[in-house]
Amino acid sequence: MTGNTLIDLMRHAHRRVFVTGTLENGIIAALDLEGRLFTVVNNKVLNRVVPSAILNRSNRDVYHNPGGDALWPAPEGTCLGYEYGSGEWRVPPAITGAVWEVVEQAENKAVIRAEIDLVNNQQLGIPCEFERHIEIEQHENSLTQHVTEIIRYIGNRTLGNGEFSLAPWSLCQFDSGQGCKVFMPPPSTEDIRDMYDSSLSQRGMSGDKYVVDTQTDFRFQLGVGENVPWMEFISGNDFRVKRYAGTLPPGQRYIDIADADPKQFPSDCGVKLSIYSDPSGFMEIEACGGCTNSLSPGTELSVKITTEYVVDADDSSLVDDRGFLQSVACHH
Repeated sequence: MTGNTLIDLMRHAHRRVFVTGTLENGIIAALDLEGRLFTVVNNKVLNRVVPSAILNRSNRDVYHNPGGDALWPAPEGTCLGYEYGSGEWRVPPAITGAVWEVVEQAENKAVIRAEIDLVNNQQLGIPCEFERHIEIEQHENSLTQHVTEIIRYIGNRTLGNGEFSLAPWSLCQFDSGQGCKVFMPPPSTEDIRDMYDSSLSQRGMSGDKYVVDTQTDFRFQLGVGENVPWMEFISGNDFRVKRYAGTLPPGQRYIDIADADPKQFPSDCGVKLSIYSDPSGFMEIEACGGCTNSLSPGTELSVKITTEYVVDADDSSLVDDRGFLQSVACHH
């Protein structure tokens, strides 16, 4: 899909958009779709795009997932998460119906913001502002995206440790199929864990890299700890995307983001990066910020995430990796 085609689709669906850079090389921010970002390089939208989810509206019965790169609150499950406030999993209407506005703009830069009142799974209300500071660098056949993700607490009382858990969480979506995989520096046993059922059949060492096959017939999610500096998604022979999460501000720590039982308390397993793979044919490379011990009025939880998009099918550095997992032959 081209940038122009995506813009036409958004207009047809009466969705507001804002472009940083150009429609050929830039970021299309969907202001009426959770503030999601769609990155365009050489006039091709590289993120997953789901036209039906753009044309339709989410409600209590169905969530339409449009793709792109979203800022969500972590955690998802546990008693302090935000997806089970009504008892069943759902994306709360405060997120799906948020009104995002462009509050600052300059050449290759923008800031978008929305007010989002969160309600955690214990029914505690947490009024917030979500903010995305966007900056891009354009190069031949590539684009580097720097996004500082901020969740700002605007409530009028201080919340103490044990009352809340909250961190900014960027979920960057791509179509996934044969030849699609993620690689990263080898994690220690303590720095990687499954959040659903075991995914050992999908991952293992190949040379000096740890590689995850994202083509799957079952959903899985991997939480990756703070000692892993980056992860890179390779989409067959088309493009590659590398993500880094910056150092947390002082006083903030990584948290458990898992889609766990809303009756249980979060674990101490902090997540910096994550991989989600779905059998319907998409995946996410995710990056997380951290949480403070208390939440006082004006507290900002933030993380700077750098995402490098490269379109270069002839890059010889990819040759060895393309041959990995042809028949899911991993060494664990």
